[in-house]
Amino acid sequence: MRLKRPRVRAAIVVLAVMIGASWTAGLIAFAVNLPGVVVDPASRTEAIVVLTGGSKRLDTGLRLLSEDMADRVFVSGVHRDVNIEELLRVTPDASEDLACCVDVGHGALDTIGNATETAAWIRARGYRSLRLVTASYHMPRSLLELRSALPEATVIPHPVFPPDVKLQQWWRWPGTAALVAREYNKYLVAWGRLALNERFGHTVRMAWLRRGPG
Repeated sequence: MRLKRPRVRAAIVVLAVMIGASWTAGLIAFAVNLPGVVVDPASRTEAIVVLTGGSKRLDTGLRLLSEDMADRVFVSGVHRDVNIEELLRVTPDASEDLACCVDVGHGALDTIGNATETAAWIRARGYRSLRLVTASYHMPRSLLELRSALPEATVIPHPVFPPDVKLQQWWRWPGTAALVAREYNKYLVAWGRLALNERFGHTVRMAWLRRGPG
């Protein structure tokens, strides 16, 4: 029995090293593949969807609407006490004339909720295409959730780039490195949950694995 214990400990150490190395390699690949530009800035869609939670998202969505890049904007994840007029008032350069073409969703508390209420809004409107506006680091998970909730729609990603998130040489910036690592972990959880959903045919929330706002 004494001879087996060192072997068990060694096996555990090797396994931990392998898991750590795999996680690190995945993190690097995730960070390298975060969008650095808007790949398709010109195609018009029926809708623009803005996911709240960071700087430049709403400004970008409303600017695209004012440039006639879509018929309507849907802003997902808005606080229940905030209406369209207040959103426009606090957004620089936003015209009050846009209020006619902006809808807000108050039901989302995380990215899963964003995808759910966006899918419901898109289907209610009968739309088949949308431009998704969110932060670059948030885009992979947002696309994963939205394409699962709304597989029939064409989604064009339109990432924005918050000035305080330094994706160039992200590992040199502790705040950005921590943000990217958290987002990578959330992406892994979302991927695993959706894979289980597809495998077993029911919703697996895994809410206990999520930390903080989505």
